[in-house]
Amino acid sequence: MKHALPLFLAAFALLSRLTAADTSRPNILFIAVDDLNDWVGFLKGHPQTRTPNMDRLAARGTIFANAHCAAPLCAPSRAAVFSGRHPYNSGVYGNEDDLRRIAPKLVLLPQHLRAQGYRTLGAGKLIHQKRADLFDEYFIPDQRWSPLDPEKVNYTPEELPSKRTDNPRHVVSLGVGQPDVILPLNRMPSERAPTRPSGESFDWGPIDAPDEAMGDTLVAEWAAKQLNAPAAKPFFLGVGFYRPHIPLFAPAKYFEPFAGNRVALPPSRPDDLKDLGPVARQIALEPVTAGGHAHTLKHDQWKAAVAAYLACIHFVDAQLGKLLDALDAGPHRDNTIIVFWGDHGWHLGEKEHWGKWTGWERATRVPLAIVPAARDRGKFPASQTSSEPVSLLDLYPTLLELCGITPPERQLDGTSLV
Repeated sequence: MKHALPLFLAAFALLSRLTAADTSRPNILFIAVDDLNDWVGFLKGHPQTRTPNMDRLAARGTIFANAHCAAPLCAPSRAAVFSGRHPYNSGVYGNEDDLRRIAPKLVLLPQHLRAQGYRTLGAGKLIHQKRADLFDEYFIPDQRWSPLDPEKVNYTPEELPSKRTDNPRHVVSLGVGQPDVILPLNRMPSERAPTRPSGESFDWGPIDAPDEAMGDTLVAEWAAKQLNAPAAKPFFLGVGFYRPHIPLFAPAKYFEPFAGNRVALPPSRPDDLKDLGPVARQIALEPVTAGGHAHTLKHDQWKAAVAAYLACIHFVDAQLGKLLDALDAGPHRDNTIIVFWGDHGWHLGEKEHWGKWTGWERATRVPLAIVPAARDRGKFPASQTSSEPVSLLDLYPTLLELCGITPPERQLDGTSLV
């Protein structure tokens, strides 16, 4: 018994040091959303969008209403965010370009934070390639863009000829006692890959499935557990949501607010491409990263596609709400920076284009909101909006300044937004 008091005091001292370490630097909750344009409430990009959780996040901090990606495609945009380098400095221009292979000496954001004592956690789609080695813990679900088994969405040799016809038909069996799913849900023939057996990604519609069948729900639940857990040192938690990337599938309840023929189409004009040269027209009209506008109109699917995109945003907003609820109820509420960003914009028929990979504002503009840790909120008023042009390249130096960390020498192309 005579040793109990010294042991207790030693344990108390250790706990005190751990607690101090936990609050000496802010945590970072870094939330990326795939293919999300400005159709969020706080940017007023579409009058019917439903994003209450994105809006409550943005209301806590600063909205950057004129934010743009470094390149309007997944891999180069995300490579720029995590390396702090322009594509012409990193060498990453397309989705097949692997940042770690092309520029192995660049110090990526999670690596730099880890070197400064941070615990790094990641879930879902962050860098375009799967890079678990960037994180102390990394979670990626088997089901990502679809609740359907990836091995079951491919056409059989017998079904494949139908893929290019007006009656495409691929049957996905869900097992005994469950109805089959007939793909594509939108019943459109394939324009992008009519001869390949892979499932058609330019597809949309409600899925009779619970939230838990979707990859984004699993990502949110995993991340929420991390936010609920005590931490001995500051952490970086990257959360990458897959929706609203195509195919635009979501549980049926998220389609209900957009049912019928009431959905508003984005603005367009029939002569919008007349002032373009042949290369720009080709980029606009070819179904490279999604489908073609003429093809969508021919099959009377424009409104259905817009409704599905809105439904997928509504769905991912609900998953984001789980993160915010977990943060607010957990031990890290007052010492966590939140960054919410989209990797690039997305066309839904504007300028007769679907997808990304154009130089127009619709493809480059992204949602961006930054919420400082509670201790710094006196310096940055809540619910403020900046219309100054900023880049996602600016996130790396911004976070380092907020955390009091020196940037990697001669690497960063962006400018701190602090």
